[in-house]
Order: sequence, then structure tokens, then C-alpha cells
Amino acid sequence: MNPKYKKRAALVGGLFLAALVAMFFVPAIPQDPAYHDFADRRSFLGIPNFGDVVSNLPFLAVGLAGLFWLARRDLVGVAGHFLEKEERRAAVVALFGVLMTGVGSAYYHWAPDNTTLFWDRLPMTLVFMSLFASQIMERISVRAGAQLLVPLLVFGASSILSWRYGEGMGKGDLRLYALVQFYPMIAIPLMLALFPPKYTRTDMILVVFGWYFLAKVLEAADRPVLRLTLGVVSGHTLKHLAAAAGTGWLLWWFMKRRPTRRQESGVRSEE
Repeated sequence: MNPKYKKRAALVGGLFLAALVAMFFVPAIPQDPAYHDFADRRSFLGIPNFGDVVSNLPFLAVGLAGLFWLARRDLVGVAGHFLEKEERRAAVVALFGVLMTGVGSAYYHWAPDNTTLFWDRLPMTLVFMSLFASQIMERISVRAGAQLLVPLLVFGASSILSWRYGEGMGKGDLRLYALVQFYPMIAIPLMLALFPPKYTRTDMILVVFGWYFLAKVLEAADRPVLRLTLGVVSGHTLKHLAAAAGTGWLLWWFMKRRPTRRQESGVRSEE
């Protein structure tokens, strides 16, 4: 790796360590019991909280479509969508996480409480951590990203397991989960700015982040959105649709991208 890029990689790693250390200087973040009090509690066709439950179907659609597409054998190589099999492996984990997010979120919204919330959040850590690892593979080092994939997934799952264990003892703490959720949202754009792309259409990743940001805004405006739409749809229901659109855009980027000309020439010269 170019020495200039080594320093930039150290910056990304140092930022994570700084965030991890800073976390211990922030007060514990307990789960707010009011979190489960969603605006739209209407049932339909025997399904409680109908809007918040069925709005998870797009996650299932994106996850299944992505996994079927990733099963193709012609995706890896200089003419494909992934230069290395390790990169496709991270994409498989991410799309599997999207699929299970749909299952877990629907299960949670059927009967919202801390027990079901565990199954809502756990698969989301798969998406956050595998996407982070895939961008390390693309922007910094395939070897480093591949080696970090499993530790990152374990770290993400541990953030939810530790919260759930703490809840059982009456002292749940979401600080670690907050780090898992939001650090990639900072680190990935930083890597986009600091390192050259291996693939085309990198701008599509920024659209993914745009959908995610919109989803967080809609989540915070659950009741105001329900009032604004005259009771038709709540902010949280739209939050699911916006987040699912982001995952769909991520899949679309995987499907549309190709190695840059610089990468193509580099691979061919090695051959």
C-alpha cells in the first residue's frame, strides 16, 4: 500500500479507537420504555400494528432478490461485479442481514417489547458490520477487510447481546450498539473521500446514506407524520420503506458497478 494511504488507513482505525474510548466517558444509555409506543397501533386482517409490520416486506424482497443474484457464478472476476470472492462473501452477509432484518422487525412490531426488539436489532448489526468490512476491502485492503469481517460481525452481535443481558439485570446500555450503528455511517464516507474507488458508480453509495438519513428523520417524526397524512401512514411505517429503499439501492449498486479501468488493467497485468 502507498505510504500516503497507510496514513489514511491509520486515521480510519484511529477514529474507531477514539470513538471506543470516548464511549466510556458517556453516561450509559438505557432503553427508553416509551420507544415501544408507536403512533400507529391499528390492526388489519388480524395483524396487530399492521402498517409497521407489513412495511417490512420490502426488506424480504430485497434480501431474497440479492441472495438469488449473488448465487450466480459469473459475478467474481475482472469482468464481473466483484474482483475478489471475499468481497462477494461480505455482500452475501449484508443481503442476508437485510432479509433477516425484515423478519426480525416484523416480529418485533407484531408485539413490541425489549425481548422482541433484540431480534429486530441483531440482524441490523450484520448489515452495518458487513457493509463496513466490504468498504474496507474496496477502499483500503481486501485482505484486511476479509480478516476483519468475522470480528466485526462478532463485535456487532456482542453489542446487542450485552444490551439484552444488561436489560435482564435492570441496567441495559445501548452505547456499544450506538457505536456499531453510527461509526460506519462516519467511517464509510471518510473512506470514500480518502481512498480511490475500485468500482464504478460509487456515487450510488451516497444515495444509500441519503435513504438511511431520511429513515432516521421519519423514525423521529412518527406521530407528526401520522397527523400530517391525516392518519393514513405513520413516520415509522415510512421509515421502514425508506430504509428498505436504501438497501435496494445498495443491491442496485452491486448489480450496476464494474471494476474501474485502473483496476481492470492492474488485474490483467497480474495475469
